[in-house]
Amino acid sequence: MSSALTDLLAAALDARGDLISRLHAEKTDAYRLFHGSVEGEPGLTIDRYGDLILAQSFHEPLEADELAAIEAFYERRYPGLPLIWNDRSQPNSRIANKLSTEQLDIATEPRIAQEIGVNYRVQARHAGQDPWLFLDLRAGRRRVLQEAKGKNVLNLFAYTCGIGIAAAKAGAALVTNVDFAESSLLIGKENSRLNGLGHTLRYVECDAFAALRQYSGLGQPRVVRGKRLPPFPKLEKTAFDLVFLDPPRYSKGIFGVVDLVNDYSAVFKPALLSTAEGGTLICCNNVASVDRDAWLDQMQRSAKKAGRTIRDVEWIAPEADFPSPDGKPPLKIALLRV
Repeated sequence: MSSALTDLLAAALDARGDLISRLHAEKTDAYRLFHGSVEGEPGLTIDRYGDLILAQSFHEPLEADELAAIEAFYERRYPGLPLIWNDRSQPNSRIANKLSTEQLDIATEPRIAQEIGVNYRVQARHAGQDPWLFLDLRAGRRRVLQEAKGKNVLNLFAYTCGIGIAAAKAGAALVTNVDFAESSLLIGKENSRLNGLGHTLRYVECDAFAALRQYSGLGQPRVVRGKRLPPFPKLEKTAFDLVFLDPPRYSKGIFGVVDLVNDYSAVFKPALLSTAEGGTLICCNNVASVDRDAWLDQMQRSAKKAGRTIRDVEWIAPEADFPSPDGKPPLKIALLRV
């Protein structure tokens, strides 16, 4: 089994040879080394983040010989780069495997990864579960670097503000990052510091629905059906030149429900109404089972009901380290000119 796995890792790395050379030339050292779902080992992903390699198992834990084979393979190909394994095969996707004291020190050490010359804080293990930089969204950050100069940008469900950092690096006039988690925004602020960008970035700790309803002009009442809602910041109606919408698959809160399968319009409509006429709205949907054309049709119908027109649509595909043989990648990114 370990020999067969090594062959798969070698084939994946060889297939990325030209891509990795191009990425290094543009100052990118964060990329996927092995995309198991389409490269022969479903549930296993292996990524490089700067001077660290991160292996994650999502379906079942690695056997001892499999882990040893992975470690030996990358030690030969990337000597000196430590490898950390996070087993996330439990139902809640939480990291389950314990590390030695030495490995834990490596895993919790703050590091810097570069992407297209932009610095991002990374760490193999922290209080959360997901990496602080989602590598399949590189194509989206790349496009924001091309689009954002001089613009007023809104980054929704910002997480650690990767999109916002890219926008500020590109010369955006102002970038507003909205996320409900203070801990994520703190990493965003650290990313800003790493790139010397503090003067153009704003951080709004707020439920996305509460923020969007205010930015769009729909309004967010403080009392609903006689029940007082949790405090939220008061925000002015604003028309943004560029809005980036990257919601989670499903999230239920007091202010609303995010459901990318059954009701994308719930977040799409206020995001669209927060986008200036003639502006750009970039939307993401990371649910593999959602058909791209059906999703676009849902957005077009929602836009029509809201009295807005989608003038042009461009699909942004994840880059080649996230191969998709059928041309239907799980992450769908649509750039809408509105």
